[in-house]
Amino acid sequence: MKQIITLLTFLAVLTISCDSVKRKTKETINEGGETIGKTATEFFEGVSEGVDKTLQCELNLSQDLIDKGLKTGKFLIENDSEGGENNLLTLYLIFEKDLEIPLIIKAFDKNNLEIGRTKMKIEGKEGSAGYYDFVFDKRTYIEVKSTITIE
Repeated sequence: MKQIITLLTFLAVLTISCDSVKRKTKETINEGGETIGKTATEFFEGVSEGVDKTLQCELNLSQDLIDKGLKTGKFLIENDSEGGENNLLTLYLIFEKDLEIPLIIKAFDKNNLEIGRTKMKIEGKEGSAGYYDFVFDKRTYIEVKSTITIE
């Protein structure tokens, strides 16, 4: 009988120990996985931000337009619905003064060669702002590190 009690006690301790080891192992794996997940997310966000910064085009607004009360905000380069690729400039314009004027937008590649231009009349009242789409010829491809000037 003493042997049976000793054996049952040993088995109970062994079972509890195994459960404890399993639980600790699972917790450790979960914590490790969580840490790896956070690190991977931060890594990919950093890579994404780095790519955005290196691929971003430069936008230059002429001093004349600045003096007339025009400012720019966010801009995007997208594909035109008519079949062009990277030939649509969507630009957020901010009007600090009433303004009605034609704009000439020129795109230059990373070697500063002109690759396209477009012209469009804009109109805005003081204190207003909005998005404007400037479509270049469908053969214009605004590429990595291009410069866009607005005159």
